[in-house]
Amino acid sequence: MDRSPSKSLAEERTAFYEELTAENAAVLLVDHQVGLFSGVVDIDVLTLKHNVVALAKAARVLGVPTMVTATAPQSMWGPTIPELLTARPDLEVLARTTVNPWDEPRFTQAVEALGRKKLIIAGVSTEVCLGLCAIRAVSRGYDVYGVIDASGTFSWTKRETGLLRLMQAGVIVTDYASTMVEILRDNASPLANELYAALDLPFATLVGQIFAANTKQASPENRKVGAR
Repeated sequence: MDRSPSKSLAEERTAFYEELTAENAAVLLVDHQVGLFSGVVDIDVLTLKHNVVALAKAARVLGVPTMVTATAPQSMWGPTIPELLTARPDLEVLARTTVNPWDEPRFTQAVEALGRKKLIIAGVSTEVCLGLCAIRAVSRGYDVYGVIDASGTFSWTKRETGLLRLMQAGVIVTDYASTMVEILRDNASPLANELYAALDLPFATLVGQIFAANTKQASPENRKVGAR
């Protein structure tokens, strides 16, 4: 039985407004498995893979602890997507049989050992692997961020009902890049360039090209040429 601490209204509001930091957050990637990816319809599978990998890589840049878990990888749902493990070979997959990761004692112990109060969670499927894990985490007193674009599911009905249930339970619904940028905090950080490279935002290449062109145009050598 969960022993969740009672929260006042002020404490509940704090969960939404207290900043994510590298010291208070952890990333949980739940069941990003080959077999489950084959049924995803609410987001392009290549985009989903990109977002999951980008989230994991960005977490490494920022020093945010990351856990990966898979359910029945040897039988029903297959292994974790190879793109994730290639990008983060340092991560071990915690295999289990339970539907909800919290029902596996090794998972519960590993999360508690991290000592983080804010959990950034993504999973396939949205309404089960993300949803049940996130809702249980809320009941255990964690502040939970559900990363929707690093999650996916098997019908639009499942997506819509899953999102509604997450919000009803007090999960903060977000996207993969926003959580990491919030942790970065300052674009003057020495980690900024590496972080944005890890996030690999679709528009970033164009922004970089514009910046490079403007920098070249404003260089002293070009100003001398223009003055001739």
